[in-house]
Amino acid sequence: MAKGKANVATIIVIGGMSVLGAVSGCGLFGAGPSAQRKAAVVKQSGKHHRPLKGGKGVTIDWAASPITQTGTRQTMVRAFERSHPNIRVKLTTMSTNTDTTRTTLSTEIEGGSATPDVYMGDVIWPAQFAHSGLAVDLSKYFAHGFWSRFAPGLVTGASYRGKVYGAPFFMDAGFLYYRKDLLSKAGLSVPHTWQQLASDAKTLQAKHLVRYGYVWEGASYEGLTCDLMEFLADSGAKVLNAAGTKVTLNSPQAISAVAFMRSLITRGVSPAAVSTYQEPDAMNAFDAGDAAFMRNWDYAWSNSQTPGTKVVGKVGVEPMPAFAGDKQPGYSCIGGWDLYVNPHTHHLKQALTFIRWMTSVPAQRILAKKYSEVPTNYAVQREASVRRKNPVLRIVARVRLIARPSSTPLYPQLSQALYQNVNAALTGQISPTTAISRASREIGADLAGRGL
Repeated sequence: MAKGKANVATIIVIGGMSVLGAVSGCGLFGAGPSAQRKAAVVKQSGKHHRPLKGGKGVTIDWAASPITQTGTRQTMVRAFERSHPNIRVKLTTMSTNTDTTRTTLSTEIEGGSATPDVYMGDVIWPAQFAHSGLAVDLSKYFAHGFWSRFAPGLVTGASYRGKVYGAPFFMDAGFLYYRKDLLSKAGLSVPHTWQQLASDAKTLQAKHLVRYGYVWEGASYEGLTCDLMEFLADSGAKVLNAAGTKVTLNSPQAISAVAFMRSLITRGVSPAAVSTYQEPDAMNAFDAGDAAFMRNWDYAWSNSQTPGTKVVGKVGVEPMPAFAGDKQPGYSCIGGWDLYVNPHTHHLKQALTFIRWMTSVPAQRILAKKYSEVPTNYAVQREASVRRKNPVLRIVARVRLIARPSSTPLYPQLSQALYQNVNAALTGQISPTTAISRASREIGADLAGRGL
């Protein structure tokens, strides 16, 4: 899942001058391919695009949306070119809106375009793009040992029907943020189970130390699917079978998970308004000092430490809780971005070389140490110098990951069935049992309708 914001600043490079502009978070549906291309893509130029000496080597095109901090992609490209002097990389900047980027790339690749050679895409794209012939099966070219470099769970999320179509580039996950000062005042330790979190939240509220116990993403949108997946995995429930062809959601474990989510609201641990919360809403409540605990992505850490918030220096970060009886941390939904190869590329060897380097230890160190992005390379995650960078990087190697059920090309419809029905249960419109039953039926009908 992209680190989405309503309005995102992007830098457009024109003749060496930088122009700062706002990019709306809405899609460009209805425009033709040419119009989409012009609106969604800004081609970057720079000295690293100079002709190769003696005409040797090739230039590959990398299409990538801006990464959180300005200059991240350009720094990575320059480092790659220093390591591979016979390959130049032309950076093509895509829209900051995931759906717009997906539409643009789909249109171009379906039309047979050989560029981009490599593109950065959402972690929920593998099944959709593989099913439509828009991505190369990377497991044909990278041996088993290559995939062992990634943190557990990431390769599964990048796979479709046993083949790997995306190379994990940088990741995100759900984390538990908590108020260190409030727990200290109440003599409480960091909760490692959902039951303890709910109990501690009520204790802090009863002592009038905080208004809300726990804030999270309960609105009817993709973020709720992410939160739901964590509860489902903690309870032992699954949405689909391993092949992504059969619905396995309708189970006592899934009903119990949704019932617990609803109980957070009915017990007053979470405000009723959490059923309308997206990531910024949860952050706003937490940063204002109104909540003891919060579930959010990695960027919530730096957001909480921004001068002017009421929680600077008071925030701790831990892996998500599990249900009582599980001695391991709870599951965290995978977010982030993968690297894909265009099936029409004329530079397959160079594209694969680029991906191998971008996921290597030297490249992943740049992402983590210079730009504080969460690396996918497991060895880098565990390096002491990386873990010292910030609290999120310190704990990420302990996080237990769960992928969204994106192993089907019908994932958008599946996710909608989940978040709409579960949101209805959160607001009390339907019971958790009905929510799971309806979601299962709708997902099953979609799969049957497409013969999947």
